[in-house]
Amino acid sequence: MSTNNNMPQSYNDRASSTGEADVGVDPASGSFFSADYKRHEDLKAMLDSNKDNLKLEAMKRIIGMVAKGKDASDLFPAVVKNVVSKNIEVKKLVYVYLVRYAEEQQDLALLSISTFQRGLKDPNQLIRASALRVLSSIRVPVITPIMMLAIRESVTDMSPFVRKTAAHAIPKIYSLDPEQKEFCIEIIEKLLSDKTTLVIGSAVMAFEEVCPEKIDLIHKNYRKLCNLLVDVEEWGQLVIINMLTRYARTQFVNPNRYGEHMDNERFYESEHSSQEDQTPVTPEAPKSFTMDSDHRLLLRNTKPLLQSRNSSVVMAVAQLYHHVAPKTEVGAVAKPLVRLLRSHREIQSIVLSNIATMTTTRKEFAHLSSMRHRPTGRGLSMFEPYLKSFFVRPMDPTLIKLIKLDILTNLATEASIGIILREFHTYVASSDREFVAATIQAIGRCASTISECTDTCMNGLVSLMSNRDEAVVAESVVVIKKLLQMAPAKHKDIIVHMAKLVEKITVAMARASILWLIGEYCERVPKIAPDVLRKMAKTFITETDIVKLQVLNLATKLYLTNPKQTHLLCQYVFNLAKYDQNYDIRDRARLLRQLALPNEKSGALAKHAKKIFLASKPAPVLESKFKDQDQFQLGTLSHFINAKSSGYQELPDWPEVAPDPSVRTVEAPMPWTDDQPKAKKPTKKKQSFYSESGESTGDDSSSSESDSDEESSDESGSEDEEESKSEKSVEAAESSAAEVSSSSEEETSASEESASETDSEEEEKPKKPVKKPGKAAVAAVAKQQLLLLDFDDVPAASSAPALLPGNALAPSLLTGAVVNEKTSPLQVTVSSAVFVPTQTRELLNRISGSGLSIDYRFTRTQNIYSGKMVTVELTLTNSSDQDIKNICIEQKVSCRTSFCSRCL
Repeated sequence: MSTNNNMPQSYNDRASSTGEADVGVDPASGSFFSADYKRHEDLKAMLDSNKDNLKLEAMKRIIGMVAKGKDASDLFPAVVKNVVSKNIEVKKLVYVYLVRYAEEQQDLALLSISTFQRGLKDPNQLIRASALRVLSSIRVPVITPIMMLAIRESVTDMSPFVRKTAAHAIPKIYSLDPEQKEFCIEIIEKLLSDKTTLVIGSAVMAFEEVCPEKIDLIHKNYRKLCNLLVDVEEWGQLVIINMLTRYARTQFVNPNRYGEHMDNERFYESEHSSQEDQTPVTPEAPKSFTMDSDHRLLLRNTKPLLQSRNSSVVMAVAQLYHHVAPKTEVGAVAKPLVRLLRSHREIQSIVLSNIATMTTTRKEFAHLSSMRHRPTGRGLSMFEPYLKSFFVRPMDPTLIKLIKLDILTNLATEASIGIILREFHTYVASSDREFVAATIQAIGRCASTISECTDTCMNGLVSLMSNRDEAVVAESVVVIKKLLQMAPAKHKDIIVHMAKLVEKITVAMARASILWLIGEYCERVPKIAPDVLRKMAKTFITETDIVKLQVLNLATKLYLTNPKQTHLLCQYVFNLAKYDQNYDIRDRARLLRQLALPNEKSGALAKHAKKIFLASKPAPVLESKFKDQDQFQLGTLSHFINAKSSGYQELPDWPEVAPDPSVRTVEAPMPWTDDQPKAKKPTKKKQSFYSESGESTGDDSSSSESDSDEESSDESGSEDEEESKSEKSVEAAESSAAEVSSSSEEETSASEESASETDSEEEEKPKKPVKKPGKAAVAAVAKQQLLLLDFDDVPAASSAPALLPGNALAPSLLTGAVVNEKTSPLQVTVSSAVFVPTQTRELLNRISGSGLSIDYRFTRTQNIYSGKMVTVELTLTNSSDQDIKNICIEQKVSCRTSFCSRCL
């Protein structure tokens, strides 16, 4: 009992020594597994206090706990109460906590959903974004309409950070309710048209998650994505590059389909031949290939990203060039990829696996510049100049060592094979057996691919057969067996030498390989083969299954070639195998006996036994294990594990004919201008006609032009025609006044006419004297500036919607009403507000207004009359006991609101 009582005490002492004050144990409890009823009591007390500094300190500690992986879910009720805190720092940390635990504590999070909705209207963009993030983290299908409304409003928010958060919320709502796919596509289309680099990456990410098959959404934004790619954040660049890789494979033709490399090879080879031997080019082979301008735009704008500090971006650009670029341009990715080999081991393994695939599939690709100096016509591999970067270091993990071996084998040429073989000779002495076995296999691959070094590699492998390590000897035998199949006549001595090693080698695979070689080429060693069978018959019972099978094959082949000496041995071996414990060996012995030792019951198949067993076998092809990985897209998880993973998207094939490139052509948006009446068009043409005649005639014509302009100005009734004779200073004042005013259509057209007339007068400056503006012109400008601020300047009912007086003060209409001027005046399109600030200011005090108080605030919505006017919402409050009637605003008051005496 004393032991049990001491255990909780020692645990409490150890816990208190670590300084973790958030964990407490009931001292009255004598059990080690007692409930921590005072857990986080100090944090809860700090969160319930009225001081913001204590709440902030508590939230910092809670976020620290979450970052360390500790469970802080029991603090959710205490934290969620502080979501209404006025302290911005506290509110930010509360939202960070809610994002983490909102999905686990859905019921409690739903209680604060109204607070999150109010947070969407907060003036601080971080609070708005955090509220939307928390709202989208609540995985309850009931609030899907609320989430949709919040996302729709956030998409039009002024802050790009909020719009980015809205893009992140789209995949969440799609996974919660897949039926809302059409809504998500509509929002994604709006976000893809955003010109802010902070939003584009998230919009493409949402596109990839929701509707990657909707390629038509990318057409009109393709060039914008290519041009803004350099300025997008790093992870956004990664998503966009992967998306554009698949886009390019569907919209452009294969740049290597016409064999540019082979054509250039023939071109350079023809330089050494005489002109008489040159053959004419056939009309079937195209002389040149013209790459699409958008295809070139993609390659040109992604190339600078090879210098990115993010290894994922560099790898993404490398895979884009590998799958999309012409052969001759892929070499640009070699140096950036080699630079990534100085990174961490995890990055090295990914980069090296991709380089191994590139060197395997592009082993014959070459830089065209190096082909001139290659008499064989074979180009220099793009990674060959960096050969020493792939040498194995002692501290490299086994996985990286194996990949580097494969790359060195792929890069081996006649010029570099000497350096590589010396490097391999050093690797054989390593203590890593797996690495040593892979090195011996690499030597065999070099011997099979480069015929000049086959004898050298064979002698090196034979010398390894006397190594003390059995694993080295066994692997050498296996590789030599494969190499001997290529040229067995030249290496008879090696077969004899290997036959003598049968008794010394104990590795089953090596013994089986030697027996197979002796049986396959038994006619070349007729004296040694029967003796080997005799020795193996003595130890047949103790051999492994794979060796027993090869002993049976050896006995069958020797009986077919030399039945006089091996007849009894063959029967003895078959009798031993007849009673073996393994049924495979028993079945094999029964089959071979009927074929090799025919009797009366043997069928017609025994007559063809020699053709079956002594037929020539094709030589094995030693290939890289990364050759089959090219079926997957580089840089993906499927490529690294060489198996199709969940969520992997197949890289589409090149189209035979390129689709219509005009779908990517987007007309440049024209600047906003008021619609001009049709009556002004002939006047403008007449004015341009007179300006041309004025240039040809001289001063007299220019004076007559000014007279005609004055007449036209009198006919149109516009005040801006008189200002066309003023200097540039008066014109600048006029333009600044025009920006502030809500000018009508007639004034806009008149200002354009005056601007065109001024341009024509500037061209005639040497011929026409400059006239100083008179007092009348200056007074007209001042009057115009005064009128710009007057409420009488509001357009007439024909160009503005006719609103009823009762509806003029309705907040629902004034919050977001936009008039479509091209439709009838009564059609009003109501748009949701981007952000409606709640802060109001006092315009009229109730004491000064005899009980009437007026507050105003800027709604930041489009004005129903003109885009150049600002909408202000007035709140009228009657604090007196009597009704106040006939409220009006004087016309001389300079107010830039959308209200006037006619509205009120």
